Amino acid sequence: MRLVGAAILVCSLIVAPAVQAGAPKTSVRPKPRDAVALARPDRPQVKVFYTSLVRPKPRMFTVSSRGDAVFGTVISEEIAPTQPASTKAYALASTAPVYRSPRPSPRPSGLVSTPRRMPRVQPANPVRVASTKPSAISRTGAVCGDPKIRGEVLKPIAGKLAGCGVERPVRVSSVDGVVLSQQSIMDCTTAKTLRGWVSNSLKPTIRKRGGGVKSLSVPSHYSCRTRNSKPGAKISEHGKGRAIDISSINLKDGSKITVLNGWTNRKDKKVLQKLHASACGPFGTVLGPESDRYHKDHFHFDTARYRGGAYCR
Repeated sequence: MRLVGAAILVCSLIVAPAVQAGAPKTSVRPKPRDAVALARPDRPQVKVFYTSLVRPKPRMFTVSSRGDAVFGTVISEEIAPTQPASTKAYALASTAPVYRSPRPSPRPSGLVSTPRRMPRVQPANPVRVASTKPSAISRTGAVCGDPKIRGEVLKPIAGKLAGCGVERPVRVSSVDGVVLSQQSIMDCTTAKTLRGWVSNSLKPTIRKRGGGVKSLSVPSHYSCRTRNSKPGAKISEHGKGRAIDISSINLKDGSKITVLNGWTNRKDKKVLQKLHASACGPFGTVLGPESDRYHKDHFHFDTARYRGGAYCR
């Protein structure tokens, strides 16, 4: 037995060098896979559709010349089997592909939405709020308690200059059916005085001439300024809502009587002089073409009062 074991050992020592002499110098490596193998053509390509809400941001990856470096978990359909190597493509970095956009589950049929109405709660003792509308104006548009004075009540006016402003102003559009060429701001005292002059003097004086009085041309009413707009002068009655200027009387047939031309016209002078005189007394101040150069073309009426009575020129 000892001789047999020794023989086997000798044979192994002789055969071992021969076997080692035929061994390769390097280990055998697998052949590199190409891009076609990476694209997995054996699996069916499924088109993935994404919406703007669920589509992930694409991540760029590079396929090297060996085709063994791919970054990303999902390969998009942009990588075709015929695509050459060393090109840039995009893969979607998503753990699981999304094959359709998420939609809410359908609501059960037969449901009808009805609005819910909250019951009105009435207070036990309702509080009545007094009307904030001025009592001087009525539904018909009459102001200052006179149905023949039409217009609207305004909020108190604060003047830009000391002494200006109207505490209870009204904007008058017509008096006794005679329209003012522009809606004029004044106080109720001036509005009532103007209405009395139109009803008691203007209309009876004109009578049916030209079909009667239609309107009055008003070049100026409320204006926060000094007298004749002179620097340093006293505040005009226009700045207090107590004055109105009239430049012409417009008749229904389209003709007119102007202060500028009628004062020197034989036909119209007597009419204008009569109207000028009739205003003196009801108005505290009456100025016309003979007063100064500032009133050549209009009458100035205001309700200022003086110790000596009315001032008329």
